[in-house]
Amino acid sequence: MAKWVRNPPSPQRVRLVFMVVALCLIVIGVEKLIGWPAWMTVNPNIKPKF
Repeated sequence: MAKWVRNPPSPQRVRLVFMVVALCLIVIGVEKLIGWPAWMTVNPNIKPKF
């Protein structure tokens, strides 16, 4: 943030950073309200067949 104060970024860069932060907060909120889907959970008990 100190770097941003010394050399301010363009308005498009600031908007991009805020949009990424907002998207992360939305994903966290949905995960807290609904829960983590079972199909996205890694199952460590399955051994690969190489």
